[in-house]
Amino acid sequence: MSDLTLTKIRLRNRRWEGRLSGAPAGGACPEISVTYLDQPVAGIELSEGPEPGSWDLVVPIPDQAIADGVHCFLILDAATDTKLGDFTLIADAAVSDDLRAEVELLRAELDMLKRAFRHHCLETM
Repeated sequence: MSDLTLTKIRLRNRRWEGRLSGAPAGGACPEISVTYLDQPVAGIELSEGPEPGSWDLVVPIPDQAIADGVHCFLILDAATDTKLGDFTLIADAAVSDDLRAEVELLRAELDMLKRAFRHHCLETM
């Protein structure tokens, strides 16, 4: 389980921004990974935040995610493979709590659980 907490700041200009808190003050940069369609997102920026133990996270939105449909991103603590948060982009739909977004998020989380289960099975053999 991760001690990090992720708080959304904003989504603007194809960049999702958030703040991580709970990291040891003066410690090393946390290992964060972001996945889209079960693939890592490139170009993630992590810089020290204004308070001790906080880090500012910037996730660039890939071009292929700016299209019709539901697009889910998972933000993970790479060191513990723990989900810290997620965000969803929905294009061409006006419904705010769209069921498609929930289904896409469940698929992404199921893929993450499958990878963790397979890893666990390999370790225990």
